[in-house]
Amino acid sequence: MRAALVLHGPNLNLLGTREPGVYGRASLAEVDRLVQAQGKRRGLRVECRQSNVEGELINWLQGAAREGFDGVVFNPGAFTHYSIALRDAVAAITLPVVEVHLSNIHGREEFRQHSVIAAVARGQIAGFGAHSYVLALDALLALRDGRAPARVNSRRRRGV
Repeated sequence: MRAALVLHGPNLNLLGTREPGVYGRASLAEVDRLVQAQGKRRGLRVECRQSNVEGELINWLQGAAREGFDGVVFNPGAFTHYSIALRDAVAAITLPVVEVHLSNIHGREEFRQHSVIAAVARGQIAGFGAHSYVLALDALLALRDGRAPARVNSRRRRGV
């Protein structure tokens, strides 16, 4: 793996000021610097992008391989819980996608506990704040190096 794309979904541009008790005090720029520094330490080029627009995220997912990325770290934000279009975009690409969340979505409100993305992502990391992104990069590298177990989720290409 030479390059990873990090995608941040809606409202993540407000990190540091939006509900800091839930999402932390780090700004999106600080999160991006953290994840890029981790990538550099691991010999990995990391490009970070954020959008509040579902279609733009879909375009970036679909174009990731063509742009030379080997994997995607993806925080779909609120789209996690209902965007079938993003779910289908993740399912359609061949690159590994690690779903990431700053907060532990499984310990939050009931409507936030379900991810339509999870069934088609390679894995999910949640609840470690900005460090969730660092763990996701390490997961992508483990996949590259064969240190991660083979896929066991038989639902990958079927429905949610």
